[in-house]
Amino acid sequence: MLHFECDYTSGALDVVLKALIDTNSEQTSGYGEDPHCEKARAMIREKCGAADADVHFVVGGTQANTTVIAAALRPFEGVLCADTGHINVHETGAIEATGHKVLGLPNVDGKITAAQVEQAVTAQRSDASHEHIVRPAMVYISHPTELGTLYTKEELVSLSNTCKELGLTLFLDGARLGYGLAAERDIDFALLAKTCDAFTIGGTKVGLLFGEAIVLTNHSLKDCFRYHIKQRGGMLAKGRLLGVQFEALMQDDLYIDESARANGFAQQLKDAFIQSGCKLYVDTVTNQIFPILSAAQLDHLSKDYQFSFMEKIDEKHSAVRFCTSVLTKKEEVEKLLMDIHNSAGN
Repeated sequence: MLHFECDYTSGALDVVLKALIDTNSEQTSGYGEDPHCEKARAMIREKCGAADADVHFVVGGTQANTTVIAAALRPFEGVLCADTGHINVHETGAIEATGHKVLGLPNVDGKITAAQVEQAVTAQRSDASHEHIVRPAMVYISHPTELGTLYTKEELVSLSNTCKELGLTLFLDGARLGYGLAAERDIDFALLAKTCDAFTIGGTKVGLLFGEAIVLTNHSLKDCFRYHIKQRGGMLAKGRLLGVQFEALMQDDLYIDESARANGFAQQLKDAFIQSGCKLYVDTVTNQIFPILSAAQLDHLSKDYQFSFMEKIDEKHSAVRFCTSVLTKKEEVEKLLMDIHNSAGN
């Protein structure tokens, strides 16, 4: 059985494992206060062109999201996001468990617009009963989105400008950021540092055993942030394990180059599905693809492959997701390409 259901079914890139092995016998201070974390922070700041950015490392994406959102919001404030956003559909109410409501907005291919944000905020502020309504104070987006789509540079800048005008915090979830940056070259680390108050650089889904980097560019978010990390169980005693991994991942253009390779595999699979007669649930250029399979194709491919079910389109067709990663092997893709071809007409 070959696994294409997500981008964290395998371990880590060889260069990351080697770095962990090479530093295994070192003794350092804990909780992220070690030379490896410091070097990784410096590497990230340099890529962002933001010497004064704060960089923190935590183990997982949900932990990063809950910590940033809880630290940024007051008790009566909520966070706007697409109704398909990860924090709204795949985090088991983790944000609400911090005491903050997720305010879903209708999505278009997984994205929201600056106009929607302005409309939602204006509606709350102009309501005569506004003090009885959760106040929107943050906008959460992800790049890529939950549907594998990407924000354009213009869309991101527009959202950023609107958030600044309205006094909102803009937070970008970069759990799959490498795949997004590799596919949309107009957006890079430096642009994220300029447009977002906070964003994450995902490692778990992009070649690390575990780990996410939180980048804070808004000075108001920096004060006492390590207290928030500790309180939410995110301060890893052996924090250097995170630093060592990001130190390896941030070398040269490794993060982008490996992500681009995974995107290329996914696009080969997408093209093969289209050639076999499949329509797409949503078109993407990243490492996630969403073909609509006939019942016969679904049955045929399910025998040898794991992939994710999205929704039933009609009695005879279902939308599914296939996902590649930086650890996907060429021979695995070639086998799937052959089986997609063999499923054509089913």
